[in-house]
Amino acid sequence: MRHTPGITVGVHVGDAILPVIEELAALRIAVFRDWPYLYEGDFGYEKEYLAAYAGSPRSVCVVARNDAGEAVGASTGIPLADDGEAFQSPFLARGMALEDIFYFGESVLLPPWRGRGVGHAFFDARERHVRSAGDFRWTAFCSVRRDPADPRAPMGYRPNDAFWHARGYAPVAGMACTLSWKEHGDVLAREHTLDFWMRGIDRAKDPA
Repeated sequence: MRHTPGITVGVHVGDAILPVIEELAALRIAVFRDWPYLYEGDFGYEKEYLAAYAGSPRSVCVVARNDAGEAVGASTGIPLADDGEAFQSPFLARGMALEDIFYFGESVLLPPWRGRGVGHAFFDARERHVRSAGDFRWTAFCSVRRDPADPRAPMGYRPNDAFWHARGYAPVAGMACTLSWKEHGDVLAREHTLDFWMRGIDRAKDPA
């Protein structure tokens, strides 16, 4: 476990993720409802999606809890070879071996707990896990692509690009995947483009 002010961060690996699936599903629905995802969540789908993480012995879920023990944020990761085709295909198209890549899923944190360093704690914990979980060469994640001029964006919204750059990640030009989900008020799911970011693994670094 790692502590930040008012927060305890715990790490769950493989099937140890099963007991926290419902909490993670609820967090994903609550956070992804907001911009930029505008996701109209479905609890049943979420539990099924997250069960795949619990089925991978080297997957990881990092859960942030407040002093009352309530889950206020979570972050996941899984070997890309154990993930779905939508995430694997862009790497295969570039001739990259799936076994070299550890994919980071969501990082979700409820608004009252932001700005306390939890985002860094999530990346620290996942990157530490990757270095101990095998001979991976890269970590990667993807982020939904939105038009900066979209009128639905809240005033003053700032994307996480600067934070990700500071963590050593960079967008991969021309590399993206397509996922479908319902936005608020949708009857049918619509396609969304997500762009990939990557970073090489520094095995000499072990954040405190």
